[in-house]
Amino acid sequence: MKGTVILSHGLESGPQATKVSALATVAEALGWASIRPDYRDLDASRDVAAITARTERAVAAAPAEGRVIFAGSSMGAFISGFASMQRECEALFLMALPVGVEGYDYDYTAASVPTVLVHGWRDELCPVDAAIEFARARGDTLHLVDDDHRLGAHVDYCAEAFRQLLLKLDR
Repeated sequence: MKGTVILSHGLESGPQATKVSALATVAEALGWASIRPDYRDLDASRDVAAITARTERAVAAAPAEGRVIFAGSSMGAFISGFASMQRECEALFLMALPVGVEGYDYDYTAASVPTVLVHGWRDELCPVDAAIEFARARGDTLHLVDDDHRLGAHVDYCAEAFRQLLLKLDR
């Protein structure tokens, strides 16, 4: 295996969610292991304090050694950034990223590693301007698509952008 991808689902989703499943298929086809932590028990509380526990679970899912990529959608993207600050990683792949969560006391941060974002122009939950500013400030790759928060019309697009990231890491 080339390494491990930790794929984190969104708040109202689960480990078998469409986007993280599509990314797992891509990762495995390119020789990466994938792990999809289940956060549904934490999410059920709807308590913003569960964000910290979610992040801890993502970090704990990563192997102690070897290459790791954190990837996720929505809340899964949010915690992937925090996880990247606690466990060294090769890259981040963030879909429908919220760059802040009301009531959560920590400012959003992510490791300075190759990062690709996919965000919908019509995202009704996570303002596109915030994603643009986040990517601009870091010099990240940003794909803006004509879609809403779920990116449902762009699952294949997200999978291909992820594939391109993995191929780039192998150069």
